[in-house]
Order: sequence, then C-alpha cells, then structure tokens
Amino acid sequence: MRKTIARRLTEAWQIPVFQLQASADMTRVNALVARFRERDPDVRVTVTDVLTKVCAQALMRHREVNAEFTEDAILLHPSANVGLAVAAPQGLVVPVIRGAERLSLTEIAGVRADLVGRAREAKLRAEDLEGGTFTISNLGMYAVERFTAVLNPPQAAIVAVGATEDRVVPVAGETAVRPMVTLTGTFDHRAVDGAPAAGFLQTLKESLEDPGLAL
Repeated sequence: MRKTIARRLTEAWQIPVFQLQASADMTRVNALVARFRERDPDVRVTVTDVLTKVCAQALMRHREVNAEFTEDAILLHPSANVGLAVAAPQGLVVPVIRGAERLSLTEIAGVRADLVGRAREAKLRAEDLEGGTFTISNLGMYAVERFTAVLNPPQAAIVAVGATEDRVVPVAGETAVRPMVTLTGTFDHRAVDGAPAAGFLQTLKESLEDPGLAL
C-alpha cells in the first residue's frame, strides 16, 4: 500500500498546479446538520456530507473543474463522483460517492458511512476506489486551520478543508464572531485556468454560507 501511495504522490508532484483559498461562514451549515440530527438521529448527517453535496453541485456549474487532462484532450465528466480522503489502517484511501449531485443529504450520509466504515476495516472493494472525478480532504477534526492537499491524478482538482473556528469578521458593516472554515483548492493548471477555478471556489463558499442554494 505504501508503495502505491508513494508512486501516486510522485506522479502528482510532476503536475503543474496552483492553489486558491477562500473562507466560508459555517453558521447555516452547522444549523442544518443540527436539524437533520434532531429529525432523524439514526442517519448521522455530518459537515462532510454537506461538503460533498455542495461540491458536487458546484462541479455541475463549473464543469471545467470536474475534469481530467489527457495527452489528446481535456475530458469533462458528466457526473460528480466525489472521493473522500480517508485515513485507513493500511494507509490513505479515497473511496468514491458516485453521482453525488443526484443524491440527497441523507443518501450521501448513508453511502459515506458505509464507505468510511469499510475503509477503516480494510474491506473496500476495488470498484469503491475507482471513477472519482474530484476529491475532498477534510482535516477539520484534527484542529488543522488550513492546509494544501496533493492532487489525486487524473483528477483536475482537490479541496482541502480545515477546522471550523470562531473568527471576528465583518457582517453588514459591523464586527461579529462567526464559525469560519478555510477552503484551499489545488488545481491541475493543464486542465483548469485560474478564472474557472476561482468561480468554482466562489460558488462553493456561497453554497456553504447559504446551503439552500445547493440542496
């Protein structure tokens, strides 16, 4: 497993990339997750599930990001197959939630719980790891404020999600303390230019601050 990880990291390191960063107010996401947990405690919707959904919807709006570079062409994928980076006993794995743009939050939560559970038990199948078009790496649970993630080839983009932390920010001309998260996108510059990538990150920020836009 470590040899495979090392080979893929070396491959990724050869790709010309750029990073963009944005911060999002998570007030409404936190409230949404709390409402789902009150409504149905058996289906544990998490912030990662909301991230998966809003990323999938943003990818459908910014299809240049839901792409991969090949020698002959840039392939634009018709569906958002969102990979989740998971620390498993055997090493880093990225199981894939297929067609996430078509799934409800509770459906995403169910698929995510199954995949992550089997990843940590080393019971993933090969098909669980195939076909991803975009990856989320979330280290917020480790109190990491912000970080950059390495691309997961052949995907053209990955987003790194830091911890949600209280920050003083301007709100309607006043200062307020809000739960903020830093999002750092890494993009394959062969497949994606700066403006489309910035548009994707802006849509992601707006959707987290008003998740009703994406749900």
